[in-house]
Formats: sequence, C-alpha cells, structure tokens
Amino acid sequence: MNTPFDPEPIAPPKRGLLGRFRGNFLTGLVVIAPVGLTIWLIWSVVGWIDGFVLPLVPVKYHPDRLIQDLLGLDPTVQINVRGIGVIIFLLFTVIVGWIAKGIIGRSFIRFAESLVERTPVVRSIYSGIKQISETIFAQSESSFETACLIEYPRKGIWAIGFISTEAKGEIAVRSDSTGGMMSIFLPTTPNPTSGFLLFVPKRDVIVLDMTVEDAAKLVISAGLVYPNAKALENGAPPIAELPDRR
Repeated sequence: MNTPFDPEPIAPPKRGLLGRFRGNFLTGLVVIAPVGLTIWLIWSVVGWIDGFVLPLVPVKYHPDRLIQDLLGLDPTVQINVRGIGVIIFLLFTVIVGWIAKGIIGRSFIRFAESLVERTPVVRSIYSGIKQISETIFAQSESSFETACLIEYPRKGIWAIGFISTEAKGEIAVRSDSTGGMMSIFLPTTPNPTSGFLLFVPKRDVIVLDMTVEDAAKLVISAGLVYPNAKALENGAPPIAELPDRR
C-alpha cells in the first residue's frame, strides 16, 4: 500500500528507435550466426575436398563440363558444382578400406610399411600419424563417450573433462595408485580441440550424467549454456541433491 510520502515508482526508460533497432539486430544475429557459420564451414570443407580431388579427375568428366555438354551451354560459362569431390573421396576411401581387409591388401600394406620403416624421417611422421588415426577411429574400444568432473588445477576448483581410457602399461604401474588411473582429456575454452592430457586416480573422477555433446557445449560457451537448465526449471533436483558418483 502506497502512502503520500512514498516516492513515485520509477518507470523503466522507453527504448528509442535506435535502441529497438539494436535489440532486434542482436536477436537476429544470435539466430543467424550459428546457421550461417555452420553452412559456411560445411561449404568451405566441401570446397576444399573438391579442390583436392577434382584435379585428379580428367577434365571431360568434371561435373561442370558434363552439365555444359548436357545442356549445350557455352564452355566459357563457369558452373560451380560442389560435392562431387566429396562423393568421389568417400567412394575411394570405402574401396581402399574394402581392399585393405583382403589378403592382397594386407600384404601390400605390410610391404609398403616395411619400406616406410626404412626411411628415417618419413618413418617418424608415418608412425605418429598412424597411431593417432588408429586411436581416434578404432571401433574396438570406446573413448570420449563419458564426461566427468575433476579437481584441477588444485583442490576445490573443478573442471570438466572427458574420459579417454584407463591408464595402462608403464603409466599404470609407476603411478602407484590404488584403484587404478584414468586418462582424462581436459579441453580448453572456447576451443575444445586443444587441451591437456591428465592421469587422475579413478577415485577422484566424478562421472557426469550429461552427454559429451552437452559437456562440450558447456565448455565452448564458457559456462553460459547449461544442459540441465530446463530440467531445473521443471522441478528437477538441484546439483547438490544428485547422487555422488565417485
């Protein structure tokens, strides 16, 4: 209840035309930027693959030349057809993989690798790239499928990481940790492709229920996008009441 001595409530200032224009522009930018950047990235990657693959294809079989011959257009007319190089690259990769699984393919690969191993500089480059490729694309062992919390860089400060594998070999033996060690990839913000490799005792790793995609969004957004924000608004238990999964 207001009294004659209460101050008059201050109404929020009305936004002028420029202010409304600026607000609408920022809102539209938030909507357009993710879509535009995604389209631009895909278009650039497809163009890069086409630029690498199409020079290996005879000119008369280029998609733009085939379209010109089919429609009877002037050969000087430039037609930019993207994506054919990607299709050729995918088919070529599948064929190479199919051949590599056969006896002849495995024999050829062993012979080629034996030649590479006798080349000083190429040997180091090839072995490093091969090990990374086998680690990333191996299907026998799941990796980077679980997000976790660890205390880093000191006790009381928490960071989001991704569980890679359990530590093995000399790392597991010399760490002298009861209960085992986990290899954790700790991404940086806002670029999650770079980060640190940490070996953490399993008892100090807290497994999270959120997916790797949600954890990556949280890292990239610098803590602005929480995956359980809508769940908390709908009455989900707060973080303090969730079960401890150490």
